[in-house]
Amino acid sequence: MMKNVLVIGMGRFGKYTARKLMELGYDVMAVDRHEERIEQILDEVTSARIGDATSEDFLRSLGIGDFDLCFVGVGDSFLEALEITSLLKELGAVRVISRATSSTMEKFLLRNGADAVVFPERQMAGWAAIRYSSDNILNYIDVSDGYSIYEVKIPDQWDGKRIDEIDVRKRYGVSILGIRNGKMTMNPPHDAVLYKENNMLVLGKNEELHRMFRI
Repeated sequence: MMKNVLVIGMGRFGKYTARKLMELGYDVMAVDRHEERIEQILDEVTSARIGDATSEDFLRSLGIGDFDLCFVGVGDSFLEALEITSLLKELGAVRVISRATSSTMEKFLLRNGADAVVFPERQMAGWAAIRYSSDNILNYIDVSDGYSIYEVKIPDQWDGKRIDEIDVRKRYGVSILGIRNGKMTMNPPHDAVLYKENNMLVLGKNEELHRMFRI
């Protein structure tokens, strides 16, 4: 089902969010008070409006209840983000995701209508710290509750061995989700052979993954 998404604030976060949502096949309306920012994104979104999103009348004119999801990307202005988030909920927004730049800002946004809060800079910093902390790590996704998914180089000592021979699940509590040999093959069989020139996708507790790959 096609989703209608409103993205307020065409700074870097808002612009990239709008573009990605369009790639995913959603209808996206972009909003910013600055005409030049709207002009830059106009041809890449379904529709766009120039206006002050802290104005209740302006937001009302957008038909907030028609959007399945609203992003507030003006996190550089604490009061503005707070006001817009609160107004969106008052006007019947189904789900509001707001950008924050501090933990204090997060608390206020959640208390005033945000269903979720994102920290783009903090999240990217965390990703970069883990990604580049070891030469073995190629990608990283934080799942939840202390678990993560890593794409890593296959250790030299595993070269030529079968997955069941290593018994990585029993020994380390880690699951091999996929093997990349040019392309990613998911759910490899237990007798699949690992080669050091390939990569693998692994899921496990952070402490076990850190121990295995010396993070």
